[in-house]
Amino acid sequence: VRSPSPRNSPGRQRRHTLPASEFRCLSPEDAVSVFEIEREAFISVSGDCPLHLDEIRHFLNLCPELSLGWFEEGRLVAFVIGSLWDEDRLSQAALTLHRPRGAAVHIHVLAVHRTFRQQGKGSILLWRYLQHLRCLPFVRRAVLMCEDFLVPFYAKCGFEALGPCEVTVGALAFTEMQCAVRG
Repeated sequence: VRSPSPRNSPGRQRRHTLPASEFRCLSPEDAVSVFEIEREAFISVSGDCPLHLDEIRHFLNLCPELSLGWFEEGRLVAFVIGSLWDEDRLSQAALTLHRPRGAAVHIHVLAVHRTFRQQGKGSILLWRYLQHLRCLPFVRRAVLMCEDFLVPFYAKCGFEALGPCEVTVGALAFTEMQCAVRG
């Protein structure tokens, strides 16, 4: 009698068919999961979210190709949402508009689920996102606004500071940053 090989023994069989790790564009069906991660990540820091649930749905319907989610075993653990912008610098309008003829991607939000933070996932996701943007021929650069404490993080990821952002949210002021995608 042959004993079962270790590869086929019942204890070693895969229990699911979902990929261990997957990056894909987000869809409107992902909006609630996105909002839950975003709300937890931002409410404790700033008291507000960059995007509310209806705005997340809005951007995922208009420009899903400008989003990227990181899924572990089918569960969203981190994401980026962007939209196109057509001016040199961000303005208040950039918070809610998608300008289809724009050559800049405005990164509205990057967030990592709390149990996956401090593992380098944010910088890995941002690197993957910039690679994804390089595949879109109309995109020339990525722009974002962040609080001062995040400037070193984005600088390590290849962004350069453009100076204070015109946009403010309540008492919060931001630094505007950009990264060349091509050209």
